[in-house]
Amino acid sequence: MTRLAGKRIIVTAGPTLEAIDPVRFLSNRSSGKQGYLIAEALAQRGADVCLVSGPVCLPCPFGVTRIEVESARDMLAAVEAELPADVFIAVAAVADWRPAQARARKAEKSALETSLHLVENPDILRTIATRQAGRPDLVIGFAAETHDVAGRARAKRLRKGCDWIIANDVSGDVMGGDENAAWLISDHEEIAWSRTQKAEIAARLAGRIEAALCAL
Repeated sequence: MTRLAGKRIIVTAGPTLEAIDPVRFLSNRSSGKQGYLIAEALAQRGADVCLVSGPVCLPCPFGVTRIEVESARDMLAAVEAELPADVFIAVAAVADWRPAQARARKAEKSALETSLHLVENPDILRTIATRQAGRPDLVIGFAAETHDVAGRARAKRLRKGCDWIIANDVSGDVMGGDENAAWLISDHEEIAWSRTQKAEIAARLAGRIEAALCAL
């Protein structure tokens, strides 16, 4: 399958890691599996895929260019450096907050109990979706929710300004597991994908992207 030949796609995957000091950090449970499988499925269809990945224990998919990053700010800088692109897919579970200042030396436990000041990380999806120049033709976000999954994803799509959003319920074993259930939500349709292998979710999404780009 090479219908995506000539199309450049940027995918983010995995968690971000926000340093507290040289030993400790803030992060989340994302394994990166779904994002890596999406990158692989798109590359199999002939796309030029750049995978901007947070820290994970996964091999780079065949035919994919991987850029390894650590923090949310690193990830945003890497994505912007790889533009222009036809599609941007924000699969990564980016940490919402980071310590205002990472300590140069390991902090005493007592100091962290009383003085861990957090600041908000850049919103990568919204930054790319609302670009005035060089915005990808198709911007896709992911919503990892534990309740009111579709409703919260609809609101997130409007808030972020992306074209599609993929909602998934992560209240069970989705983060780190091999299966997922998802909803593809756009401004004119909602498609529910029942629980199946993450590779199948990736293939279905790649097929929808292929159809959308071929229609442009």
